[in-house]
Amino acid sequence: MTILPTRQWVPGASRRALITLALLSLALPGTAIANATATQVQAANNAATEQRNRAIVEAAFEKWREGTYVFAELLAPDVVWTIHGSGPVAGTYRNQKDFIEQASRPLTSRLATPIAPEVHNIFADGDTVIIRFDGTATTTSGAPYRNQFVWILKMKNGLVVNAEAFLDLVAYQQVVDNNAPRSE
Repeated sequence: MTILPTRQWVPGASRRALITLALLSLALPGTAIANATATQVQAANNAATEQRNRAIVEAAFEKWREGTYVFAELLAPDVVWTIHGSGPVAGTYRNQKDFIEQASRPLTSRLATPIAPEVHNIFADGDTVIIRFDGTATTTSGAPYRNQFVWILKMKNGLVVNAEAFLDLVAYQQVVDNNAPRSE
């Protein structure tokens, strides 16, 4: 003969279990709705951030194309700018002043005309903007300067706080090595 265990019922226990189950079934969908709403709000905020950052970079490049110097207003004073590759200018610059004096000025001082950027693509993902562009200018010796660039810009409060630059450093260095600086 098999003896099955018996349950001892505690008065009110089944009622408490039903109430608990009912409350849980109400709470779970609400949590799912709250999570979905939070995700939608975050996606909307992310899209707004992307749109704003893309517009800032696009407007700066348009001004630059028209001949206006834009870096003072686009870069945070403490920007960290890394030029990838090998060569004398490759490396990381820890603020706007270092970047301009050690990386930008050696090139631009040997150009008779400002670099004219031609933007091919701008991509935005959250606080990051990636821009691919070509730059052309005339050197102080009258030779053409052409280069291709990809910049990955991390934005904060409308300014670039971190940048990674990819470009043809041989073309850069040829201008520096083969052209006299402009007399100011």
